[in-house]
Amino acid sequence: MGRVYNFSAGPAVLPEEVLNEAAQEMLDYNGSGMSVMEMSHRSKPFQEIIDTAEADLRDLMGIPDDYAVLFLQGGASQQFAMIPMNLMKNGTADYIITGQFAKKAYSEAKKYGKINVAASSEDKNFSYIPDCTALPVSDAADTIYGTKYKELPDTKGKPLVADVSSCFLSEPMNVSKYGLIYGGVQKNVGPAGMAIVIIREDLIREDVYPGTPTMLKYKTHVDAKSLYNTPPAYSIYICGKVFKWLKRQGGLEAMKERNEAKAKILYDYLDQSRLFKSDVNPKDRSMMNVTFVTGSADLDAKFVKEAKEAGLESLKGHRSVGGMRASIYNAMPIDGVKALVAFMKKFEEENL
Repeated sequence: MGRVYNFSAGPAVLPEEVLNEAAQEMLDYNGSGMSVMEMSHRSKPFQEIIDTAEADLRDLMGIPDDYAVLFLQGGASQQFAMIPMNLMKNGTADYIITGQFAKKAYSEAKKYGKINVAASSEDKNFSYIPDCTALPVSDAADTIYGTKYKELPDTKGKPLVADVSSCFLSEPMNVSKYGLIYGGVQKNVGPAGMAIVIIREDLIREDVYPGTPTMLKYKTHVDAKSLYNTPPAYSIYICGKVFKWLKRQGGLEAMKERNEAKAKILYDYLDQSRLFKSDVNPKDRSMMNVTFVTGSADLDAKFVKEAKEAGLESLKGHRSVGGMRASIYNAMPIDGVKALVAFMKKFEEENL
């Protein structure tokens, strides 16, 4: 069977060029006679892998020198606990809830202090981004926690923490506007099981939440340069290759142009379709995750089934939302989006 077009939200599509490189090195990485999967994380070859990966990421994103870069196990979900444990010095934080994962982060944070909801779009099933220009920021709040926005919230001087899992490396971003950003790599960067955390040095502290395990302290991992314990070595290796691939594509400005073009093809079709529609407020639409419905649960299920048979994989929407979701991350070629739209047009003609 040939390669399918994989629209999964994660684990997601990776660049074929990267996969081919990894396949060629599977049994013998760079003349070492072993796979990176077998290699000691204390060895010189792996030290070169992780150092190069960090250097390329810093170059791609323009990460300032006063920010640490961490490659951590546990994915983005582990950060739901690490963030309040490490950053809530006064025991208070404000959260902006704009999706199911932000809601999970909020629920986890409540275990460690007083969490205020500064804004939420749950009233309309997270189909819009709330106005964050005049947030009711708590005086005692240590941080403001949000997800992806076209315009960043006004945090009134409080450090901004953001989950950028879905949009990570899909476009340029000004890291200096955040206190901490993190993302699970399985969407846009590499294999599942790892998160990348970028944290400003003044937020790396000893005085964390009482009882915080050693492994859940940012300072532990910063001091050890992500090598306190055996790291997710193969994920780091693949991410490093993706960083190189992104640089060869022209960097994040080039990726933004490419991703905007892919999203436009799909949204333009949805906006004129008689069968499919997007419930997301147009000004708040994601460039990476395109959700849509037919209006009939049975028809949605039929579409997902027939799309899979046509080589268009993993279009079923999140279980809490239903419908369909096409994740068109960096590695999704524009031909994949065109193939999806062509299939949608055919399905529309056959089912109206």
